[in-house]
Amino acid sequence: MADTIAHRGPDGYGLWTSEDGLITLAHRRLAIVDLSAAGHQPMRSHSGRFELVFNGEIYNHISLRNELPAVAWRGHSDTETLLAGFDHWGVEETLRRTVGMFAVALWDLKLRQLTLTRDRMGEKPLYYGSVGHSLVFASELKAIRAFPGFAGSIDTDAVSLFLRYGYVPSPYSIYKGIRKLPPGTLVQFTSPTANAVPLAYWSLKEAVERGQRDRLECSDDEAIDSVETCLSEAVALQKVADVPLGAFLSGGVDSSTIVALMQARSTSRVKTFSIGFDDDSLNEAEHAKAVADHLGTEHTELYVSGRQALDLVPRMPAVYCEPFADSSQLPTVLVSQIARGHVTVALSGDAGDELYGGYTRYGTVAKEWASITRLPRPLRQPAGLAASAVGVAFGSASFGLGEFPVFVSGKGDGAALVWERARRLGEKLQMDSPEELYRFHMSLIAFPDRYTVQASDPISPLNARSDWPVQTLLDERMMFLDQISYLPDDILTKVDRAAMSVSLETRVPMLDHRVVEQAWRLPMHLKRRGNVTKWVLRQVLYRHVPSALVDRPKQGFAVPLAAWLRGPLREWAEHLLNPLTIRKQGLLNPDEVQRLWRDQISGRWERMYPLWNVLMLQAWLAENPAACQSAAITRVDADVVV
Repeated sequence: MADTIAHRGPDGYGLWTSEDGLITLAHRRLAIVDLSAAGHQPMRSHSGRFELVFNGEIYNHISLRNELPAVAWRGHSDTETLLAGFDHWGVEETLRRTVGMFAVALWDLKLRQLTLTRDRMGEKPLYYGSVGHSLVFASELKAIRAFPGFAGSIDTDAVSLFLRYGYVPSPYSIYKGIRKLPPGTLVQFTSPTANAVPLAYWSLKEAVERGQRDRLECSDDEAIDSVETCLSEAVALQKVADVPLGAFLSGGVDSSTIVALMQARSTSRVKTFSIGFDDDSLNEAEHAKAVADHLGTEHTELYVSGRQALDLVPRMPAVYCEPFADSSQLPTVLVSQIARGHVTVALSGDAGDELYGGYTRYGTVAKEWASITRLPRPLRQPAGLAASAVGVAFGSASFGLGEFPVFVSGKGDGAALVWERARRLGEKLQMDSPEELYRFHMSLIAFPDRYTVQASDPISPLNARSDWPVQTLLDERMMFLDQISYLPDDILTKVDRAAMSVSLETRVPMLDHRVVEQAWRLPMHLKRRGNVTKWVLRQVLYRHVPSALVDRPKQGFAVPLAAWLRGPLREWAEHLLNPLTIRKQGLLNPDEVQRLWRDQISGRWERMYPLWNVLMLQAWLAENPAACQSAAITRVDADVVV
């Protein structure tokens, strides 16, 4: 199992089995802090009570040591500090005192109890579940697949969630009986077959509600000062390492802010990394270089050909180990490869959009809901049904659109676009809440049941309303939903797997929980002002970088999917979408998949994003043929809950 994740830790290997044979812990080490043998894992606490394996970094571990009773420290690793905290304060109190990212497995030799826990915002992954009469857990699914007797039964409802979002949201995984531990929780087992429930040691919901009660009331300048101070402190903590360290730099607001704060506190030039593409519409390298030149960083950029990116496509199922369809996974792997040639740790600017209101969808959903509610509620349902019926009738009859209310790029046959928009308007008019409209906008395939065979969406964070904070503004509710699902399960998953596939550790200063909690104290006028998103974050950046270098429309980390699917990826895609193969697998409706493919290759209609979801599922199934056995494909049990 440990060998399958050697890429996460190429610098060392450790194994420990309890005397009674009840538990075995294995660890692969990427040495970052204390490169000596004193940092080796699994590690025993000074008291002899705890044995631990740990992935991640505790950034404030030096200050924690100063609060602990004097012990004969073996070295200066954060692992040893964490164990001393468990000895002195107990597990939950130690976790609450930490500032860091982590996945931990802790064995209590006294109580014969296993604790699994994960950091507050979900930077580090942790899967767990039952295989026969054994409890298994690991940083990646590929390790669990290596356990003897693992059947790999596909959770068909997780397939439905994947088709909708392009990722499998927590607590689900693609496999029945294997779950992701939700961020900010711990789960404890005294028996390998116990039905243990994760408990929160930190709650984003509570952080949001505290922020509402304790809004920051100050001038604009004071707010900017406060945000800069908080972010600067987080950056300073995350720069601590015993190995070379740098940062990703796209030239956008978020990464430029992190790099600017790094360079402001550094006596040497910060190492920064970016990639560029020959396609000008997708290339941000020139913007990144301009920011790097202004800040004086030691900048490395590499222009990547389409062929280099395409060569990565077949590797994606192995890198991500369950279906994952954020196409920016490709440039993320490439920039990680470049950075790993120079450093072992890279800071990123992720989470700026979620914390400071950067996504345009927040404004779009609010405007659409305001328009929808102008029509009296009793009239919305019949009007919506009528608009949908017209869109279906004319779209299907004239253009073969079929049952595909999916992502619309605005390209394609003009008349078809009209009917599709009528269809989508009808669907929106039938919605009962703005959160349902938000979920529609987040869905790359809005009705996955039309693609799947015997599958439906289970309860997930995006529809578990009882778990949401109360009395928030619509914008804030959408930001909260992004932070509990899209951020950990898409953005952070994408970066962690891409970087760790080349043994690169990534750190996200904006996810220091104190930064998160401060962001929730900020009123919305400090986040979005008129048409300006991330207003307060931009003001921090403007103190270091001229606005002209960073003020431009949000570009994203994109690849030319549409052109690739009609060109160099066409043969690969057609092989994966073979109707006979799909029918034999028994997961998807081959007729609907073929209709989706025909729409794309005809050039009449862009279906690239929903199609990429289907292709990434098929590519993953091709890499895991045992999962396709019809006997192994079963529905999720009703007792799986959030």
